[in-house]
Amino acid sequence: SDIGSQKDRVVTEEEWLQKWETGNIGFHKEQGHPLFQKYLDVLLNGRSGLRVFFPLCGKAVEMKWLADMGHSVVGVEVSEQALKEFFAEHNLPYCEEPVPEISGAKKLRSASGNISLYCCSIYDLSSSIVGKFDGVWDRGSLVAVNPCDRQRYVSLMITLMEKNSSYLLVTVSYDPNKHKGPPFYVPESEIKSLFG
Repeated sequence: SDIGSQKDRVVTEEEWLQKWETGNIGFHKEQGHPLFQKYLDVLLNGRSGLRVFFPLCGKAVEMKWLADMGHSVVGVEVSEQALKEFFAEHNLPYCEEPVPEISGAKKLRSASGNISLYCCSIYDLSSSIVGKFDGVWDRGSLVAVNPCDRQRYVSLMITLMEKNSSYLLVTVSYDPNKHKGPPFYVPESEIKSLFG
């Protein structure tokens, strides 16, 4: 593998929670990601009323943008703080609901009903819980997943996709021997073998 010493690196759930608690969230983009704007037409493909999934969503501003365009947004994030900050920063009222299928999980749903954010591990989700999606915005998710969990992650993502869905994936390219990650280096060859 050409991912160097990264293949055995594991970042724990506690480490991610700590990043949110200490504000060490350099991965969050206040203005949204420029590639989202650039490729939004590819994601939407002229369609309206889509269901779009945000894996490891944090407090991504793009969720609000898509909801404002009339799409339904579903996200998953382990940090409840991140989800609450999302609703607070956009002045969106929301309610909290338990997720009966997942012990300890909760869903934060906007009052308008078109944004549902699950607070749990992504690996606890399934299409029977969240349904299937017309689009996925994977910015900072595949590259944040521990390298040993990539196959499990992609297998789950594939089960969440409708037949004609669009999957926008952002990765980063660098020498993995010079940076331990995350974000992790995911070579294009691996993306092709993971997604087929």
